[in-house]
Amino acid sequence: MRDAKMISENEAEIVITPTYSACPAMFNIEEDIIKLFREKGISAKVTTKISPVWTTDWMTDEAREKLRSYGITPPEKGANENHLNVPKKCPRCGSENTREISRFGSTLCKATYQCNDCLEPFDYFKCH
Repeated sequence: MRDAKMISENEAEIVITPTYSACPAMFNIEEDIIKLFREKGISAKVTTKISPVWTTDWMTDEAREKLRSYGITPPEKGANENHLNVPKKCPRCGSENTREISRFGSTLCKATYQCNDCLEPFDYFKCH
């Protein structure tokens, strides 16, 4: 979510930005937002804004921790083009003894890794 404002007591405007322009979850995200507001008796208008492009630097510490708790290694803050060479911590055991299995995971924004210590596979949310 990029921006949110109440237009009136029962009407809101929400602006969202995809992590990638072809993010397949955008429709579901928009529907979830509308449903959440509707449950509170508020009509929500959701707009997608793609410029400026979303960056992982916008993620809060809370969002990074939520990813970790779901078994997804969050991106490093302020990462640059060398982020692929930095070891990724296993979200389960904390080991940096990990290896990339696939640069592309279940979605465009994730890569698949495996921990060499606990042997668990995990997703890494790529920096961009």
